[in-house]
Amino acid sequence: MTDHGPIEPGEDLPGKLTEASRTTLSHIMTGSDTNLMGTVHGGVIMKLVDDAAGAVAGRHSGGPAVTASMDEMAFLSPVRVGDLVHVHAQCNWTGRTSMEIGVRVMAERWNESTPATQVGSAYLVFAAVDADGKPRTVPPVIPDTERNERRFKEAQIRRTHRLARRRAIKELREQQPDEA
Repeated sequence: MTDHGPIEPGEDLPGKLTEASRTTLSHIMTGSDTNLMGTVHGGVIMKLVDDAAGAVAGRHSGGPAVTASMDEMAFLSPVRVGDLVHVHAQCNWTGRTSMEIGVRVMAERWNESTPATQVGSAYLVFAAVDADGKPRTVPPVIPDTERNERRFKEAQIRRTHRLARRRAIKELREQQPDEA
């Protein structure tokens, strides 16, 4: 699914503040979440990230939204069994039918009063869809702080890079198609 740029005249929807759809998903990590190294499997964290981002996308767009891409997923340190993981997500940017959701993953020991530390982050793009799975227009996000204005501008840069990368790959494939 692609986004065709900013909302066109006649498709105006009232904007929503960044804080209106922000959410946090918390989950305690158990033995069933571990990988062969004995730490929490990255896929478990990625699912939590996608779940939290999906909730934000649905809240912001006012209906169903599907994951279009995930990029810049960074695992900063391992998560252990017994960690209480908090996934904070917010809408950073909107186009006509798509939204970039920024996610920060924090972890703390379930039985200690030490502060949570950041263990990961990611950026996901969601496309809003109607009941037939067709793209639908989303309300613009209104950054409500200087920090969110910076995130909005950074998201525009990431979008430009995503589109340029996609275009370059498409051109290369057209020049050098796979042999049968």
